Amino acid sequence: MENTLSNEKEVPVFGWAARESSGILSPFSFSRRANGDRDITIKILFCGVCHGDVHFAKNELGHSLYPMVPGHEIVGEVMKVGQSVTKFKIGDIAGVGPLCGSCGLCSNCSKGWENYCSKQILTYNSHDHDGSITYGGYSNKIVVNEHFAIMMPKGLPLEGAAPLLCAGSTVYSPMMHHGLCQSGQHLGVVGLGGLGHVAVKFAKAFKMKVTVISTSPGKKEEALERLGADSFLLMNDQQQLQEAKDTMDGIIDTVSGPHSLYPLIEMLKTCGKLILVGASVTPPILPYMPLMSGRKIIAGSAGGGMKESQDMIDFAAKHNITADIEVISMDYVNTAFERLAKNDVKYRFVIDVANTLK
Repeated sequence: MENTLSNEKEVPVFGWAARESSGILSPFSFSRRANGDRDITIKILFCGVCHGDVHFAKNELGHSLYPMVPGHEIVGEVMKVGQSVTKFKIGDIAGVGPLCGSCGLCSNCSKGWENYCSKQILTYNSHDHDGSITYGGYSNKIVVNEHFAIMMPKGLPLEGAAPLLCAGSTVYSPMMHHGLCQSGQHLGVVGLGGLGHVAVKFAKAFKMKVTVISTSPGKKEEALERLGADSFLLMNDQQQLQEAKDTMDGIIDTVSGPHSLYPLIEMLKTCGKLILVGASVTPPILPYMPLMSGRKIIAGSAGGGMKESQDMIDFAAKHNITADIEVISMDYVNTAFERLAKNDVKYRFVIDVANTLK
């Protein structure tokens, strides 16, 4: 076991970075901190491409830090451990999601909700404890505190598991927190993309009745025949909307573009819950009267903390859940960004970092 030495230097790393708001990525050499006593160093094997990577690379949310190395769906092999590490050993397969640090002291951290800590540190486009910019998984190595790494279960295909570290937690966490995980419940899933298709898989593993809600009639066969949804509802079909009123215990809304919440609220049973997980930059119009008359709830969710993320990946392994992916090379990433912006992927790109980052 390799341990940290007091005079150890920073770790040289190679990756791809965006330099400005065009979002175009190109090769980039940089350094990460030396492996500390509680740190592990991971040789990155695969990294998923999240829609958030595009938003941040293009500064669409207005707070991007450049140069930026995106990527927060990271899977790789532990190649070094600090002397106080207890969770991992060299050769283990570890995952890193959107979070790489928090204060560890606040009420949210004490509850295992590190993702809601006011001092959270994101895996990229954030400032680390020492003030340096964090860089993500479009690179060959990452150094992270062991608390913020997930032990990847044996037998789970790594390329298909990588997107679960973001997309999986994003849908699993609100399902668990809001009790939308019971056999026989009826769950609506709005949008059949990177988040939506994973939500369907988790819901079916929970033995729920699942309705996919979409504006694209071409996704009906995919939803029903391949993903195993029980029904498919077109948002622009008024008869279907009428028939769906007061039928669902909950809805997971994964759509990031502007859309009306009113018909979704109408689909909920009394005390039903509409959970928003799509990161929309356009605020929705909130129809509050239907909420009051049915004691219904609209809630948001931003993924899960570290324990819940580990629970999610363990559940996924038990039920053979992976994301549907298209594996790409590192030098294809700019084309992947263009395609992702047009929703031209089923359903997640995953970069084969180990074999294509040269």
